[in-house]
Amino acid sequence: MTTTEPALRLTWRTPAVVVGCGCLIAMLSFGPRSAVGQFLTPMSLDYGWGRDIFSFALAIQNLLWGAFQPFAGGVADRYGAVRVLWAGAIAYAAGLVLMSQASTPGLLDLSAGVLIGFALSSCSFNLVIGALGKLVPESWRSLAFGAGTAAGSFGQFLFSPLARMLIDWTGWQNTLVIFGGIMLLILPLSLALATPRGGAAAPGVPRAQQSAWQALLEAFGHRSYVLLVIGFFTCGFQLAFVTVHLPAYLLDRGLSADVGAWTIGFIGLFNIFGSILAGWLGNRMPKRFILSAIYFGRALAVVAFITLPASPAAAIVFGAVTGFLWLSTVPPTSSLVALMFGTRWLSMLFGFAFFSHQVGGFLGVLLGGFAFERTGSYDSVWWLSVLFGVLSALINLPIVEKPVVRPAAAPA
Repeated sequence: MTTTEPALRLTWRTPAVVVGCGCLIAMLSFGPRSAVGQFLTPMSLDYGWGRDIFSFALAIQNLLWGAFQPFAGGVADRYGAVRVLWAGAIAYAAGLVLMSQASTPGLLDLSAGVLIGFALSSCSFNLVIGALGKLVPESWRSLAFGAGTAAGSFGQFLFSPLARMLIDWTGWQNTLVIFGGIMLLILPLSLALATPRGGAAAPGVPRAQQSAWQALLEAFGHRSYVLLVIGFFTCGFQLAFVTVHLPAYLLDRGLSADVGAWTIGFIGLFNIFGSILAGWLGNRMPKRFILSAIYFGRALAVVAFITLPASPAAAIVFGAVTGFLWLSTVPPTSSLVALMFGTRWLSMLFGFAFFSHQVGGFLGVLLGGFAFERTGSYDSVWWLSVLFGVLSALINLPIVEKPVVRPAAAPA
């Protein structure tokens, strides 16, 4: 067995079981987070808040999700993924239940912001990708990353309409409690993703010779990794802004809440195909070209959406096109990190890239709320997302796709 082909032992944890359980965890953890825009309007109306109050809490969530991610990834890399997934699932359930009782902005910041932000860093598709990188053979890696990301998208497709249905049936508070209970299903599923301590290093150096600090210094001294991290900022900005503010934006343009829910759902549905295709293409063409095409395609989709007249058909088509390009950035991004540096510190290094993603998400959510409260419109943020899309399309092109060059290990 080589360090680049970590075959699974012949136990109940076959590759199919591992990937299947990882996909279910990604689906469950991403679902409530992607449906959060359904709660903006009812919570704001019940408590008399402006949209900036809800936006600030979700901005905290995005920022802390990214800030905690490298540390959660580092713990998972060193001690295994299960304990991190358990901590995240319990925090997620607690955060959703507390959010259902958040009658003040401070309590909303604590529940939807701090608790769920920590939870997402510890049990979302980021940790799943790190575990899959260690548990499946290298030849499966890109496609497994695509499947895990697609499962998160299916959670978005499932939970957004489900949230709308439950809110109409039992109210937004009970809906959050129900979602909290569902998150506890992650606890038994995580047992399939038990990883050994450590993982494979990049070619040339035995894994024991590289500490976490050395891995960080190496990564941030690597030009291609830095470009990848900078480009990932745009992905977070666009995704978080659309997830939180699109339902309200469609209401402002005269469309129903159901159209907003189904548009978010269609984003998740079509990203299933986009993520799997991105993972499949990652083994067949340069990953930097895939990323550049995704970012440029998003920019074009936004321009068309905000300049065409509002209609249910236009919203659903935008959801389908955007969904195809939604989280399809994750398989090539995570695959590039694994290609450059190996899987020893994959969760941590992808976590730092994801921190850039979440800084973008923080700004996307926050600027959306502030722009609307001050101008009555989201237009300035839409156009900013177009600019960022074009810039990221250009930033990813110079990335060099090969393992980091290291001195050969000295003989014992």
